[in-house]
Amino acid sequence: MSKIDLSSLRQEYTQSGITRQSLHPNPFKQFEVWFQQAFDAGLTEPNAMSLTTVSHEGQPSIRTVLLKEYDEEGFFFYTNYESTKARQIAENPKVALLFPWLALERQVIIHGKAAKVSAARSLKYFLSRPRGSQLGAWVSHQSGIVASRSVLEGKLQEIKDKFAGGQIPLPGFWGGYRVVPEKIEFWQGRANRLHDRLNYERSEGGEWVISRKSP
Repeated sequence: MSKIDLSSLRQEYTQSGITRQSLHPNPFKQFEVWFQQAFDAGLTEPNAMSLTTVSHEGQPSIRTVLLKEYDEEGFFFYTNYESTKARQIAENPKVALLFPWLALERQVIIHGKAAKVSAARSLKYFLSRPRGSQLGAWVSHQSGIVASRSVLEGKLQEIKDKFAGGQIPLPGFWGGYRVVPEKIEFWQGRANRLHDRLNYERSEGGEWVISRKSP
């Protein structure tokens, strides 16, 4: 069996660079610029982000979720409140997010705390989802053991029949989280592995302080 020599896989990063002077003083505004560029570049699901949570026992878990909103309050995603991620957030609200925009040789790394959003905000987003996604939220007991695919499909049919012709209500076990950042790092690949890493960190007074990290 052939084996890929992973040690030989290398790519030189030469697309761009960032300086302290080129950054917006507000990290949310800077994120908006980079997100728009990722969207304009046609990246597949530029709002996909890796979410890391840690249990009270110190066990980390990571998965990909979708960013659905962001503003100067934070970064928002929606999920099942009975999932592993939700249980771990309840035990330890400190989380990390990673946007891996590799085609642009960029990453954005966010550290902060997650908290549930209001039921009203969750409902507003839930009603904007396609009907199939609304039904799926009712079907899936996320992270639970399921005997087979046919079990899921059977439950889906039951839910379709239950809500046939009517509005699908927001499940009580489903809703959103807002991640309020404490640190946001903008990472840009550079030649010779001397990458640019510009970090925003919130001071005790609430101001954002920008510093450059060694690669």
